[in-house]
Amino acid sequence: MALVDSRNQTLWQLRERYVPRGVAQAHPVFVARAEGSRIWDVDGKEYLDFAGGIGVMNVGHGHPRVLQAVRAQLERFTHVCFQVTPYEAYVRLAERLAKLAPGDFGKKTLFLTTGAEAVENAVKIARAYTGRPAVVALTHSFHGRTLLGMSLTGKASYYKQNFGPFAPEVYHAPAPYSYRGMSDEMALEGLRELFRTAVDPERVAALVVEPVLGEGGFIPLSETYLREIREITASQGILLIADEIQSGFGRTGKMWAVEHSGVVPDLITFAKSVAAGLPLSGVVGRAEVMDAPKPGGLGGTYAGNPLACAAGLAVLDIFEEEGLLERARALGRVLWQALGRLKDRFPQVGEVRGLGPMVALELVRDPETREPAPDLAQATLEEARRRGLILLKAGMYGNVVRVLVPLVATEAEVHEGLARLSAALEVALKEG
Repeated sequence: MALVDSRNQTLWQLRERYVPRGVAQAHPVFVARAEGSRIWDVDGKEYLDFAGGIGVMNVGHGHPRVLQAVRAQLERFTHVCFQVTPYEAYVRLAERLAKLAPGDFGKKTLFLTTGAEAVENAVKIARAYTGRPAVVALTHSFHGRTLLGMSLTGKASYYKQNFGPFAPEVYHAPAPYSYRGMSDEMALEGLRELFRTAVDPERVAALVVEPVLGEGGFIPLSETYLREIREITASQGILLIADEIQSGFGRTGKMWAVEHSGVVPDLITFAKSVAAGLPLSGVVGRAEVMDAPKPGGLGGTYAGNPLACAAGLAVLDIFEEEGLLERARALGRVLWQALGRLKDRFPQVGEVRGLGPMVALELVRDPETREPAPDLAQATLEEARRRGLILLKAGMYGNVVRVLVPLVATEAEVHEGLARLSAALEVALKEG
């Protein structure tokens, strides 16, 4: 990565000397401060942030309501451990999230620290409830970097490397990906074939799906597909777990992406934007399922940290008071129109896809062959950064440019960011 700023370069040299290379960076930019939809690096350069900490900053950087809530909690106490002495913020946030989760039945909420923890605990809960060992995930999926998270993740490069052996009793069914030839019908038949050939459905505790595959390239699962797998899992006594870690908290224009389909999962995992950047994750779902583990089977020293819970309550207040879901839907319309124009303009934009304001471009060498173009995606990110715009890649081939605009971004910021993306794409395609 070429570095042009002296303070960035000095810090990068420290990073290379003292931080393992496995902790990769999308951009060699060291952040000094952030506000709303903007960040500033240590050399004073300003950027529009269309990455948002990988979809974490849906309410923007440093929202006053969040800062106020965290400061107030900071003055009271920072940690006691909920399993030792509980506190109000945890149970208040648990109540609000249980009421927000889809489903006309009693629900309970567990808090943890990271997205991978949420996924692992959802699997633990499913196994405890069903008494079954096996778990099914999808290809192109991402569920974390822990042993079970890696095992569930349906992408080998980067994430799995030589880290095996992996957790047993984990199976993968094909994810629908129509642009690359995997229709809903083919994917569903692949799931049925998995049950016929690899694992008896009577041994499967849960099917884990992202309603929009995040790291897989912003591939939305259709209403048809989600409804069908809900019927299949219900008929086989298999729990359906919706991994909403990236797609939740308004990222798709609804609080939970799965709501677009009307499908009600048994469990939902969440993290990222729940606490505006403070480490908080969790599982919410059917009360009788959540209660399956015996006392002591769930928890964690920092799980549901009081500062993070205070931030989470403030985030929900912001959604209500600022009409953030409505703003998200309006943002989605702007993004789809703008990215659609890019597709019309550049044949290398093979597909624009996503759900609401969770939208991406898949770049290809040729629109006929659809050969992935990861170099063009990387060049677009680098040129965008030079123009003051931070973006991220995704996808099995690293050829998808994803857009994660904070939902509080102003109209002017959104249009300016899109103009920078358009200019960056034009340069990258011309040079590529």
